[in-house]
Amino acid sequence: MWQTLKDNLSFVLVTLLVFAGLVLIAWAAERLLVKERRKLEPARYVAYMAMFGALAAVLMLLEFPLVFLAPNFYKLDLSEIPVLICAFSMGPTAGVICEFLKVVLKLLLKGTTTAFVGDFANFAVGCSFVLPASVIYHTHRTFKRALVSLVVGGVIMTVFGSLFNAVYLIPAFAKLFHTDLDAILSMAQAVNSHVTSVYTMAALCVAPFNLVKAIAVSVITLPLYKRVKKLIRMDV
Repeated sequence: MWQTLKDNLSFVLVTLLVFAGLVLIAWAAERLLVKERRKLEPARYVAYMAMFGALAAVLMLLEFPLVFLAPNFYKLDLSEIPVLICAFSMGPTAGVICEFLKVVLKLLLKGTTTAFVGDFANFAVGCSFVLPASVIYHTHRTFKRALVSLVVGGVIMTVFGSLFNAVYLIPAFAKLFHTDLDAILSMAQAVNSHVTSVYTMAALCVAPFNLVKAIAVSVITLPLYKRVKKLIRMDV
């Protein structure tokens, strides 16, 4: 992993810049939109983020492909569940940091098989779900608002994830692995014969994949959140 890190240093630096930018956006959203939010003590704040990040990293390891929707290098995991619970409990900034911590822990446990492209994708696309969902929820913390926030977050993740794959991730994956785009498209065409370009691949393979993930994560998170918060006595 360390040699891969050295070889793709510029890509990793982009990831760190994106992380810093998302933390800044989350922090600004909290200050502007979240009117009433009591803070945990710093030690408990860090401890809870670490706990949720570790749980998310373990779930990230339990990934599996949805071969009827997308090529098998797209793998579904449910690691956003602990991240969403963290963000709903402690705010958007905590959610973004927890998402980043999840990916870092996963890299330490397993390394990378995608030259960091898949790991960066998991972080960025995950944040496109967690960040808007947590901001919406924290404007008025009710069950109805939680439901709305998950729907909106899921839609944003589906749209953003598809465009991000088409514009940046798929070309970056091909470049870093010295693979022709046609080889990647042929894998997508084996799943859906209507794929003719990276954009149709994003629309016909990536978008349904992200939508299924958003639905699965939302359906599990919604009943779990309040129970987990009560169980560990989080009062934010």
